[in-house]
Amino acid sequence: MIRFLLKGILRDKQRSLLPVVIVIIGVMLTVFMFCWLKGVLNDSVELNANFNAGHVKIMTASYAKNVDQTPNDLALIGVDTLMLKLNKEFPEMKWGQRIHFGGLIDAPDSKGETRTQGPAMGFGIDLLSGDRSEIERFNLDKSVRRGRLPVHSGEILLSEEFSRKLKVNPGDTVTLIGSTMNGSMAMYNYTVCGTIVFGTGPMDQGSVIADIKDVRNALDMNNAAGEIVGYLPGNYYDEEKINQIVTRFNKLFPSSKDEYAPVMLTLRQQNSLGNMIDQIKALGAFAVFIFVLSMSLVLWNAGLLGGLRRYTEFGTRLAIGEDYSHIYKTMIYESVLIGIIGSLIGTTIGVILSLYMQNHGLDLSSMMKNATILMPAVFHARITSAAFFIGFIPGLISTVVGTALSGIGIYKRKTAQLFKELEA
Repeated sequence: MIRFLLKGILRDKQRSLLPVVIVIIGVMLTVFMFCWLKGVLNDSVELNANFNAGHVKIMTASYAKNVDQTPNDLALIGVDTLMLKLNKEFPEMKWGQRIHFGGLIDAPDSKGETRTQGPAMGFGIDLLSGDRSEIERFNLDKSVRRGRLPVHSGEILLSEEFSRKLKVNPGDTVTLIGSTMNGSMAMYNYTVCGTIVFGTGPMDQGSVIADIKDVRNALDMNNAAGEIVGYLPGNYYDEEKINQIVTRFNKLFPSSKDEYAPVMLTLRQQNSLGNMIDQIKALGAFAVFIFVLSMSLVLWNAGLLGGLRRYTEFGTRLAIGEDYSHIYKTMIYESVLIGIIGSLIGTTIGVILSLYMQNHGLDLSSMMKNATILMPAVFHARITSAAFFIGFIPGLISTVVGTALSGIGIYKRKTAQLFKELEA
């Protein structure tokens, strides 16, 4: 029976082509929209994790309470010993030390006097040890606009926009003016080795990046770090695994009244990212629901119209003695086959389009110039396991339901009416 119906679908293009095309388009759009919304959420979380929050972040208890002020006087000390312990107890995690700092970048003229100055937001990260993890997280290789990455001590990267404001070029010397860990004034000379473009407004307006050892020397933070960030393999945030790691950490470092005791915060617990993640998930789920619902209605109507257009065919089959229930069953079987064929092709096309957008993305940097929060400039799709079956909801179920409703009319056909239609 199925083989017979499949041959009929493939051979009778007038009967099957339009329904299959409608199913393909609807499923393709459903799959692509689902992957796109998943990608927007993932890119937003990944950007904040790489630049700031990590999947988990370890700080002192006092630093965590005032984290927005980057209080380096409350930084972690003895971090070399702490890192050894973390690497031993949490080998599945990748750890990195960071120092966030603020200050003025002073650009001198030929006489050594101040020519321009500007406030800077600084990052001290591992650039020179040979471990490229932090370089990859900050995407520095692809972000360099002029010059190069630091390869020697005493070199610094400036954001391209910031360097233009200060009228500073690679090779020029600038001075960082800030405060040390102990509260005294710090002045440290750097050589600008390159400029970078992050693609996000807050980062491009006044950011500087230097090797963490140079920042320690400048801010008198020997064997200290403001934060230690941790990442799961593949840099993919898995909330269940992260919660397990936090539980193990809390057993290893039980809470105490010591304000310098290390505490661990998850990505959700920082910078209201938990609310942002929940809102994006809710918005994405609602958008997917509306889209799937709308596609379901379209395909439902397509199945309904397809059945109505074939009333003459059904009448002829009834007139020659075919049973009502047999015709109804064959309609359902045909709609199932059409739904499967259209859903398979539509899912394949949708996944291919999503794969392209996952690898290349859509550049919206022109819309992110004035953004005040960390948002990616290039949005990518993300293919998950759900993408391979979500298209079958509108593609298969709606088509079958529409056909089933239209097929009810078969049972209302009267034999006398059939002969009148055939005579006409």
